[in-house]
Amino acid sequence: MDVQERLQLIKEVGEEIITEAELKELLEEKKNPVAYDGFEPSGQIHIAQGILRSINVNKMIKAGCTFKMFAADWHAWANNKLGGDLEKIQKCGDYLIEVWKAAGMDVDKVKFVRSSEVVSSQEYWKKVLQISRNATVKRIIRTGQIMGRKESEIQQASQILYPCMQAADIFELEVDIAQLGQDQRKVNVLARELGEKLGYRKPVVVSHHMLMGLSEPKTDTKDATDRAIELKMSKSKPETAIFMTDSAEDVTRKISKAYCPEKTTKENPVLEYCKYIVFEKMKTLEIKRPEKFGGNLSIADYGEMEKIYGSGKLHPADLKTAVAGAINELLEPVRQHFKANGRARKLAEEVKGFEVTR
Repeated sequence: MDVQERLQLIKEVGEEIITEAELKELLEEKKNPVAYDGFEPSGQIHIAQGILRSINVNKMIKAGCTFKMFAADWHAWANNKLGGDLEKIQKCGDYLIEVWKAAGMDVDKVKFVRSSEVVSSQEYWKKVLQISRNATVKRIIRTGQIMGRKESEIQQASQILYPCMQAADIFELEVDIAQLGQDQRKVNVLARELGEKLGYRKPVVVSHHMLMGLSEPKTDTKDATDRAIELKMSKSKPETAIFMTDSAEDVTRKISKAYCPEKTTKENPVLEYCKYIVFEKMKTLEIKRPEKFGGNLSIADYGEMEKIYGSGKLHPADLKTAVAGAINELLEPVRQHFKANGRARKLAEEVKGFEVTR
């Protein structure tokens, strides 16, 4: 695979790339640049974190990246997730890895690193302090969206420390490409601005799309990044999120109630799942319907789907039925893994019993 092909594959992952020119230069310089994504273990995992993340990681690996997945357990602890219980947070991290194994992530080519493994290093904390010494409190508070919080919700001192730690992670892991969601953009930009000044590499930022929740958008936020964060799927709103271990009945019920206005192709969560998940994993989407309503359809790609739905030739109810069936098909290997594997099943049962806290 030549540089242009590798670049194109990564561009499929990145909704925004800072900058494409730097990424191309990096791919010319390194056959196997280090890319990373981080996750805060904080409860059950939904399809944006499970399936979409697996798709993106696999594309980065195919493009030649050495991929590191960072389990930010100390960060979740600092952010008071799961009531600030570090043992529960770490069990949740183990659960997420079990999900990715069954969801198709190429885990044999992914290096999993816990923040609890790096915090024992004096050099790591030196990086944290270097970042905090070169950033104002106001600037750090503005990055609060990386924790799923607005500036006004930053109440604990540990939440000030969190962004400094996350920027330090990039340097500690020797990351070339920070491949996280749009909600992590501000801290990645902070790392870019401070990297060279502190003697580290300035990371290329590849920000992936934030999959919508199933409810109707209520926000009128103009900023694209802030809007994506407000609309994203969230485990704190369980009826608007599809979890990786949801039953078939749960998935069907949730999608049947989803916001999906007729002929509307923008900010339509059911169509989003087609674009970012279904057509990434399946060659076609089969629409079953009576002849009096147009008969069955076999749709081969998202462009065709968007055109048909936007014209009004496909009813929301028929789309929802097809998408629910497709998502259930993709989730079935995960369900079976947690039924057959005793350790995985025990982890899932424990995590389901944890009280999710913000």
